[in-house]
Amino acid sequence: MGRRARNKQDAPLPLELESKIEGKVTKKLHDRLKHEAQRSRKQKRAASQQKPKPIKANGKRKVNAVEPKKAKKIKVQESDESDESDESDEEMAPVDGAPEDGWDNAPIASDSDDAMESMSDFDSSDAQDEGDAQEESDAESGSGEDEQVTQMPLSLLESDSDADEDEDEDANSDSGGMESYDEFATDSDEEPTTFRDMEKKSRRLDKERAEDEEMAALEMAGAGAVVEGEREVFQLPTDEQVAAEEETPLDLTQVQMRIQEIIRVLNNFSELREDGRSRSDYMVQLQRDMCFYYGYNEYLMEKLLQLFTVNEAVEFFEANEVGRPVTIRTNTLKTRRRDLAQALINRGVNLDPIGKWTKVGLTIFDAPVPVGATPEYMAGHYMIQAASSFLPVIALAPQENERVLDMSAAPGGKTTYCAALMKNTGLVVANDANRERQKALVANIHRLGVANAIVCNYDGREFPKIMGGFDRVLLDAPCSGTGVISKDASVKTNKGPEDFAMLTNLQKELLLSAIDSVSADSSTGGVIVYSTCSVTVDENEAVVNYALAKRPNICLVDTGLAFGRSGFTSFRGRSFHSSLSLTRRFYPHIHNMDGFFVAKFKKTSNKIQTGENEFTVPTGSGVKLKQKKKKRHH
Repeated sequence: MGRRARNKQDAPLPLELESKIEGKVTKKLHDRLKHEAQRSRKQKRAASQQKPKPIKANGKRKVNAVEPKKAKKIKVQESDESDESDESDEEMAPVDGAPEDGWDNAPIASDSDDAMESMSDFDSSDAQDEGDAQEESDAESGSGEDEQVTQMPLSLLESDSDADEDEDEDANSDSGGMESYDEFATDSDEEPTTFRDMEKKSRRLDKERAEDEEMAALEMAGAGAVVEGEREVFQLPTDEQVAAEEETPLDLTQVQMRIQEIIRVLNNFSELREDGRSRSDYMVQLQRDMCFYYGYNEYLMEKLLQLFTVNEAVEFFEANEVGRPVTIRTNTLKTRRRDLAQALINRGVNLDPIGKWTKVGLTIFDAPVPVGATPEYMAGHYMIQAASSFLPVIALAPQENERVLDMSAAPGGKTTYCAALMKNTGLVVANDANRERQKALVANIHRLGVANAIVCNYDGREFPKIMGGFDRVLLDAPCSGTGVISKDASVKTNKGPEDFAMLTNLQKELLLSAIDSVSADSSTGGVIVYSTCSVTVDENEAVVNYALAKRPNICLVDTGLAFGRSGFTSFRGRSFHSSLSLTRRFYPHIHNMDGFFVAKFKKTSNKIQTGENEFTVPTGSGVKLKQKKKKRHH
């Protein structure tokens, strides 16, 4: 049979078959109906002929003889590769009754126009087909010679199958159908993959992956849950080994593993400890290893280990190795947070509100441009400010038309926040002892549009001799910076006992001056807020307890902060005032912000009773400061 041209129209369907068709007639259905018409005509001619004998297909298995009513098997002679390639474009339609397992033993019929015209040739060759089939059967049982295959070669069938698939795909694309996606089709006899099947397979893969992860987690948990009695007892290094390690330090991985082993022993000390070893021996080794692993000096490491359990201490040190998120504060004097967020989002900034505890803070996750160089920043719509520095201003809660003192104001984040809360009313005195830092303070005050601030350069201990009678005073005291190690890693090594002694002295003097600078007669205020960016007890609870003892005319009140840990009321044998539980502590590993401490005082009287009828009016810390004399130029 000749090759059918692809652009040639097929023969029309019989009228009786077209009347039975309902719905859309696809290319595949059209070919099927046409083949049924051919089979019907052929059955009428072959009704009187003899019943055919079984033939063997593919040389492997026999096909049962068809009923007289069914179509005859069509013999297709095996041809050379060139003939196969020429006939590969010819579309072959399966005869009804063919097996469902593919083309392998299925009789085929051509649906070309030439085939329709030469149906008589097929009829006249039926007898020859039966004779050939009989000869094949005899040859198989007798001589064992090469068998004559009465089916189209497999390569030709595959090529025809591919052609059919291509034509079906064209028909689907013409009709707008999306039944299959050939990219995922295989050479097997499976049905084509649909998008719904792809979704099911994706869900199944996700489920299998989740099950694998769960099994892995269970295996890890099982491996970690080894009976402690069967596990080797961890042994501390001897003095000789410690001395050798000082000369030749261990690898960081080995040190980390030893830290984990020591923590495991300390958590179950009674059962896992080494005979003859005390808890202090393990703590000494742990402190030594953590100093080496995290880079702290021994004094600061000991001080910080006293604040936490060993497990929480590791979390604290790990959090200090990671920077805190970038946060900004909306300047409500010029814009609203919603408008600012929309403007930054339009510039490609990825942001979110800090939390429910603040209505002006935003966390910046990603920005295509520097956050400190946007037009909104230059216009003073926001201030780049750590989330922890919001807290003392929220606790201070300045009101409109009040007089507020910020004793350590630079670089201006808290000062401008106070001015925004006061809506540019009243007076904000922004003082800082460092003249160099005042440059940034003045620049931020102008950029953010603050109009109710006065900048001055005094030592905070000179208040209230310079000026007093404030409604509220904010003291963010100079400190060791143990809460901001992630920003300044030099704190790990440059802070020693003498630094803490000097700082705690300064903090006590500044706090007394801040208390004496507030007027208890204020109808709305009389509030002092003390804060540090440190987590040590010496700079926080100890200083507050000292102020409560020196100034009985004050008391601690609630900070108004809904989160944070309560301050210590006792620490390593030292007892503090019970009201210190009203203070708040913030940690980087818990609150994802810089370590901070906030305490809020309320002044009840301007006088302190020293006797039965004796009162004194304190005027600061009482420290005599040496004033620098200006040189006269002659």
